[in-house]
Amino acid sequence: MAPEWISNSPITSKVDVYSYGVVLLDMITGKSPTMMNMEGVDGEVAYNGRLINWVREKKRSRCWVEEIMDPKIGTNCDSSKMEILAKVALECVEVDKNIRPTMSQVVEKLQRNEIDS
Repeated sequence: MAPEWISNSPITSKVDVYSYGVVLLDMITGKSPTMMNMEGVDGEVAYNGRLINWVREKKRSRCWVEEIMDPKIGTNCDSSKMEILAKVALECVEVDKNIRPTMSQVVEKLQRNEIDS
């Protein structure tokens, strides 16, 4: 849920951009936006919080894209494209709506990177 809903701020199209970012992160990671009681590889709870915060934390590591990707995606995807998609998703879920791109800008970024390939 976009911060504007919680803070009772005016609702704009940037709320939809935020939601789009959440959906992208959900698709990339295969994880719920609330991520409660996730189990890590070793059986310990890996994270108890929001998907957005988890991805932001993972982004600090060198192989962050591989770490956040849903294993069901497999290795047949282009990790550089997945990184672009994840970065666009993170831009979409910025807390400050003024920092978020417009949906047109999101489409432009994704199309530009498709053409560059």
